[in-house]
Amino acid sequence: MRNTVAVSGNKGAAMELNELAAFVKVVQSGSFTRAADLLGTQKAHLSRVVTGLERKLGVRLIERTTRSLSLTEVGREIFERAIGILAAVEDTERVAQQMLGEPRGVLRLTCGVEFGMLAVSRWVIGYLQRFPDVRVEADYTGRLVDLVHEGFDLAIRVGELPDSRLAARRLGELRYGLFASPDYLARTAMPETPQELASHALLAFAGGNQRQGWRLERGGEVVTVEAEPRLRVDNSFSVADAAKAGLGIAQLPLMVAHDALAAGTLRRVLPGWARAPVPVSALFPSARYLTPKVRAFIDHAAAQFDALRTTD
Repeated sequence: MRNTVAVSGNKGAAMELNELAAFVKVVQSGSFTRAADLLGTQKAHLSRVVTGLERKLGVRLIERTTRSLSLTEVGREIFERAIGILAAVEDTERVAQQMLGEPRGVLRLTCGVEFGMLAVSRWVIGYLQRFPDVRVEADYTGRLVDLVHEGFDLAIRVGELPDSRLAARRLGELRYGLFASPDYLARTAMPETPQELASHALLAFAGGNQRQGWRLERGGEVVTVEAEPRLRVDNSFSVADAAKAGLGIAQLPLMVAHDALAAGTLRRVLPGWARAPVPVSALFPSARYLTPKVRAFIDHAAAQFDALRTTD
């Protein structure tokens, strides 16, 4: 976004787009320090830019203390209008990008921490290697991000999606299996039916609806395994580590178990039985003006799911 385009302020001075962008970034990130890091500038410079904007407008936009920032009433109004102005400029840039067809610019995306470590980090690396004119700002977080007001291009979500004003595209699905180490299976009898799992040491993921037993499916059959796990933890990587250490049978996403299965440190238990697949989707503000940088990342992520299916 060029900084030379100006908007007239009510004091006769011209506001520049970079000033509005700096103000919006400070509000979205919650601090001058964080905003400066994201913009690749110095905190002192960013503070001067926002102060200059306040001087041009003749109003106080942000109340600053040593520990926090808060918008004034007029600052909140200006923030909403600034988002609209910057979005309009980005829409203009989208038209040019769509004509050029090549992904370029900064892609801001967000997803959960665990799935970011599991898959999205690898997608980002491949995306950057493929498209040299893009940059990525990725936020892996446990909170639900407001894409529009926080300025994100897209979010990767795991699970069923609630009704939303956002557009969405299904990328693929997380598929699961049961796994144990060769050492554990050498010490115990390999289960031949899901019912036999109740007599084994089970290693369970504690998130979502997996707290109350395992609901396993095979074709049209459904079996619920009710047993108190030896380990319950809200991180799939920790469950996999415990399984590789020989502590029991784990239910894992195939993405998590893939490398250990190939290396022989985990073996498949009860092939064909698993929990129902979990959808993974990309959410974005609008399907009408999907920029090449967003479309390219979504296509790249979907292709990664397709590649994994051919190797499982």
